[in-house]
Amino acid sequence: MKIYEIGTGYTSIPAQVAAATESVVEELTKAYISMNEPVEIIDISAENRKPNTLPITEVGVPSVFRKADVSLGIIHKVKRVVYSVALAFKLKKILKKENERCVLHFHNQYNMFFFTKLVSRRLRKKAITAYTNHNGLWSLPWEEVRETMSRRYFQEIFSMKNADIVFALNPLTKKNIEEQLEIPENKVFLISNGVNTDEYRPLSLDEKTELKKKYSLEGRHVILQVGSVYENKGQARVVELLCSALKNNKNLVYAYAGGIVSQEYHNLLKQTAESLGISQQVIYLGTFSPGEEMNCLYNIADSTIFASEYEGFPLVCIESLSCGIPVILCSDLSVEIGNGILKADKNTIDEVITGTIINKSHNYEEICRKARSNAVENYSWKKIAENYLKAFKGEING
Repeated sequence: MKIYEIGTGYTSIPAQVAAATESVVEELTKAYISMNEPVEIIDISAENRKPNTLPITEVGVPSVFRKADVSLGIIHKVKRVVYSVALAFKLKKILKKENERCVLHFHNQYNMFFFTKLVSRRLRKKAITAYTNHNGLWSLPWEEVRETMSRRYFQEIFSMKNADIVFALNPLTKKNIEEQLEIPENKVFLISNGVNTDEYRPLSLDEKTELKKKYSLEGRHVILQVGSVYENKGQARVVELLCSALKNNKNLVYAYAGGIVSQEYHNLLKQTAESLGISQQVIYLGTFSPGEEMNCLYNIADSTIFASEYEGFPLVCIESLSCGIPVILCSDLSVEIGNGILKADKNTIDEVITGTIINKSHNYEEICRKARSNAVENYSWKKIAENYLKAFKGEING
């Protein structure tokens, strides 16, 4: 049974900018190939696609839509629609040629919405249509997001109701999908994201020292946040949380990296640091490509920090753990990630930083070792792909 992994159209695969869902599509495909499963990626056309050996079929779109748009503005929305319509017709041609039932695995609401609307039911029955919900809003209490869902995510609701299989990245998302959309629980599968543990790995002390020199961070303790810069990710909140620790430890810096989605929010972040008198210890490192660049970035950190208001399943956390770097968690995630997570709030974060990161008196090396082991044992992409396959083949129930 052939699997078609559907690129979202945000940016081409392999991603050259931080793009979590595109990374998921790429890594699942690699895992299927290693397991000798027939698989193909259907993806937006690209003039300068990153060199790769992946089986990719391109969907043509006008050149203006062939680059990533991190602003998520009107051009981004138009691009999603243009690509999704072209994608639907490409999938229609594929299904007409398929002699056996295949899997179409969608990861974006626009993509599946237009496919369902534009391709006949007769043709759609030639495939198992699967939809993975990557939207962190679904993990919030329903009364908080009911109006937002009906107004902004009606396409996602439609897509999940029309999918043969739905995948949720955390228990609260699964619960909301089953209870609020009345989708039978045997059609909704709980599955986590994974990490490429060969690509995201601990570097040697000498390599880390050279990297810190590169970023003028030698001799400094680094708390790193990775993610797009906008309100949900909470960089400005992190500056406030870290204020006391930064003031009490002049060798400590808060470094953050990721595309700037909201310039207004980035300005707020910088103004917050300035008003608190810690701007010299708050450093923006820019944007980095997934893979080797990101691995080097994680390895300059003593710890990463995660403070999103909501998230489906945070890739950045398990990527950090895979590098042997613990994560200070300042959010109420609806998933338990395991070893390497240091939970903290405004009342405890100073002690976590001072005891674990600065003085390293709380078994820091052991925490790092267990973080890496957790990623390798529980979050390899092969293990995640095996779970997807079992669902596709009907070997497990939701």
